[in-house]
This record gives sequence, structure tokens and C-alpha cells, in this order.
Amino acid sequence: MYSNNSKTIKSSLCIFMDEEKGDEIGYVQFPQCFYNLTKNEIYGSSLRVLLQKLEVLGFDANGGPSYMGSGCFHRRETLCGKKYEKNYKVDWKKINYKKVSETASFLEETCKVLASCTFEHNTPWGKEMGLKYGTPVEDVVTGMSIQRNGWKSIYLNPEREGFLGVAPITLLQNLVQHKRWAEGELQLFFSRYCPLLYGHRKIPLKLQLIYSTYKLWAANCLATWYIVVVPCLCLLKGISLFPKISSPWVLPFVYVTFVHRAYSLAEFLWCGGTFRGWCNDQRIWLFKRTTSYLFAFFETILKLLGHSQLNFVVTAKVADEDVSKRYDQELIEFGAASPMFDILATLAMLNLFGSLGASKKATMDADQDSKVLDQFGLQILLCLVLVTINLPVYQALFFRKDNGKMPTSVMYKSIVFALLACMLAMY
Repeated sequence: MYSNNSKTIKSSLCIFMDEEKGDEIGYVQFPQCFYNLTKNEIYGSSLRVLLQKLEVLGFDANGGPSYMGSGCFHRRETLCGKKYEKNYKVDWKKINYKKVSETASFLEETCKVLASCTFEHNTPWGKEMGLKYGTPVEDVVTGMSIQRNGWKSIYLNPEREGFLGVAPITLLQNLVQHKRWAEGELQLFFSRYCPLLYGHRKIPLKLQLIYSTYKLWAANCLATWYIVVVPCLCLLKGISLFPKISSPWVLPFVYVTFVHRAYSLAEFLWCGGTFRGWCNDQRIWLFKRTTSYLFAFFETILKLLGHSQLNFVVTAKVADEDVSKRYDQELIEFGAASPMFDILATLAMLNLFGSLGASKKATMDADQDSKVLDQFGLQILLCLVLVTINLPVYQALFFRKDNGKMPTSVMYKSIVFALLACMLAMY
């Protein structure tokens, strides 16, 4: 992240120095923005609904946003572990006119000591002061600790972005980054930093619930896997999971599905996105929940059982010229062998085979055509939607010739795994 707005410091100081409520503000958080986003945000990296326009404002109305790790101005006392006192007042005149008697050379030598890697050893730093160490999401714990001490935070989103950073430009980088975030959040939920325990009677209940929502990101993989896998296999087996199209009980399913998606689209467009950008966001949402969150969930469970060690994975942000060119053209980058891509390709092939199987069942017997559509209409529609979402995966598996295509090994494995799953479901 780098500063993109010379007025960010002035704006933050105006909040800290506000005569009515400035003394209770612990930090001012700016949104995380990126300068290398494509027009339609091929990887949904902006998180415009989550981190920029809407959801973070929900934090702001209930005690303040979480500390996001960058783009933030802290009050010094909060990082030193000071608790907020109701009658706390800052004498800004005294601070402004404080004279420094030390020489420049003395201050320079002092700064060298402060900048050393061993300065914090055997000190409260990292535990009671400063950033809280020992977790992949130390920024979240730090912000929650500050709020637990009675301070409030505030979200500031100026018209000109305060800070800009670099977003991942390959799919694997994006998935690995979200895997690290989701894993760290879930670890916090099962630790002493669980918002419902750590924030009990210390931060507002609404804020505890908001924090908990993000802590359980990884657990969403279970429901998503059910939606992606079970209806398809049941369709091949001839098991209906939804009401018939002719039944009035189908209306609640149709209403919830279409209204929820329409609301999501309107929300995304209101936040400044495009229709194609929303489609990309839905695709990445599915990819993250079936891969990143899945690995994060099971690695956290294994760690709790003592079978895994905590690993901190740094997201690479450097790529060669060909990768950057494909990113600018909004082509998804699959050009690496990864278990995450094995899963994505297998699920895509599974739903493709399910759709083909349903089509075959409906066309082989003209008399049964209407009955099949009536009984399995919603399941067929779900499979077709998933096939549409996975169109870039099919292109990368079978049609693309550039280096960003799926590796051949991934293609073979996905076909074999999908066929095995279909055979087991049918027989």
C-alpha cells in the first residue's frame, strides 16, 4: 500500500481532534483499494461491497470497523495498550509545543535501536502492546483488542482513494490469499480471541456478531459443496431434491433464489461495479468457497487436533509479462498445477456430465420429456447455472492454447474423478 491522497493525514487529525467525540476514537481506517484492477474485476479483488461501500459501514455504526492491516492511522495510546477513560482529554497545545532537547545524532542512534529486530524481545510488545503476534490475521486481533479497551474506530472513505495497493493478478494467488485469510479467521473463532468470548461485555453485541460472521467464512465451504455436488449426483441417480415445477411449493425456492441474486446485482451496481464484474464476482465467490475455504476449514480442524502446524503464506504479487498481458485482457490465469485447480476442474466436469445426463434422459423418451422437466426442473437449472459459471474453466481445459490454460494433468484427473463420481452415483 502507498499513500494516494495528501489530505489523509489532515482528515484523520480532524477526526482525532474533534471536540465532541474525537477523544474516543482509537484509529481511523481507510478502505483497501487497488490501482491494478481491470474494468470488470476478473478476480473480484476490490471487494467493493464488503470493504469499500456497504458492509464495512455496518461496522462503523456499531463501534467501528476492524483494523485491516494497512491504510490506517492509530492513536499512539491505543497501540501502547491504554484503556479508554470517559473523561480522557488530549492537551493538543501541550503536545504541539513540546520541545525536543536531544540532538539529531542522538535521536538517530535511538531510532536504530528501535528499528532492530531484537528491540521487542522480553517486552510486552506483541502481547499487551502493539500488534498482537501469533496469528495470520494479527490486524484483526489488534483492532479487536483496541475496541475491547473501550476505544472506537471510524471508517473514512474519501472521494480520492487514501491508499492504493496491488491486487493479485492470477487466480492461484487470489485463492491462496483468501485461504490464508479464512484460515486465520477460523483459528481466531476457536481461540481465546473468539469475538463472543473475548469481546463479551467489552464491545457491543452487534459488533461481536459482525466479527463472528467473518470468522466463520471457512465453514461456508460445507454448504457450498453440498449445493455444487449433491443435486448433480442426485439428478443422475433420479432423486428429486426440489418440488416439482407444477407444484405451488416451488414458488418459495424461486422467489428466494431470484430475489436474492437480483438484490446482490443491484447492490454491486450501486457500489459502482458492472454487470460483467458482478458475474465475475459470483464466479470467484464459488471458486473461493469450494477451494480456499475448504482447505482453510480442514487445515484449521487438523491444527486443533494437533496434526498440522501454523504456516504463514505470503501472497506473491510479481508476475511475468505474459501473465500481466492476459490479466489486462481479463483472461483467468490457470497456468499452474495445484490441488485447488484439480477441485475446480473436477466440479466443473461433474456438473457438465450431470447436465448432459439430464438432457439425454429428457430427449431419449419424448413422452417422458415433460415429466422429467417437471420433476427435475430446478436441479437441471442449478446444473446449467453452474456450467455457465464454469465456462472459463472449460475454455482453459479444452480450448485455450496460451500458457494460462489448465495443465494437461489437471484435465485428465478432473475427467477421471468426475466420471468415477457419476458412475458411483448411477450404480
